[in-house]
Amino acid sequence: MNLLTVLPLTLVMIAGPQLISAVFLAASRDPRRSSVAYLAGAALGTLIPLTVWYGVFRLVRHSAGNGTKDSGSRHLIDWIVLVLLLVLMVITFLRRKRNQPPGWMRRLEDPRPTFAFGLGVVLFLAMPSDEVTMASVAGSLAGHDKPWWHLLPFLVLTVLLLALPLLALVLLGARAERLLPKVRDWSNAHSWIISEAVILIFVAIVLSDLA
Repeated sequence: MNLLTVLPLTLVMIAGPQLISAVFLAASRDPRRSSVAYLAGAALGTLIPLTVWYGVFRLVRHSAGNGTKDSGSRHLIDWIVLVLLLVLMVITFLRRKRNQPPGWMRRLEDPRPTFAFGLGVVLFLAMPSDEVTMASVAGSLAGHDKPWWHLLPFLVLTVLLLALPLLALVLLGARAERLLPKVRDWSNAHSWIISEAVILIFVAIVLSDLA
């Protein structure tokens, strides 16, 4: 993997409640302040694990010495990610008929910026699927001896994708205010299809790296 290869994994990062929350916030009563706070929290919740995982895999690479163990570690991570993605696909399929958002998501209709910021941090810092994705990205870049700042394009693209509902609100104004609730409702009903498609893309990438 290289920098361009890992960038599509941002789709895995935002698939599910992360993007749906961004849509909810853009359709809330105070969309700009809440959305900006959410994006700041998401950035922090992504930057911290990426940096930690990068440091861990740098240590693994240096401790390996000749690189053999480092290569084995990268392949082990790929196998773990592959198994977790397959499990995630099964869970997503079993939950496909659960169209109602969880109770905490209903609070996004009138959120405080502090709640939106905390939500952004938690959704990325504590989601197992995102942790697996970030570990894979950081491990790949550190394993190929890429500098730390190569993580930043991945971070920026993740936040930019999350910002799309807010950008639509800024650019389209009243049209976006009417459109975003429809997008939110569609996402509630069909997000499992998007999630399955994104997971399949990620599975293909991991398999190509293992080949």
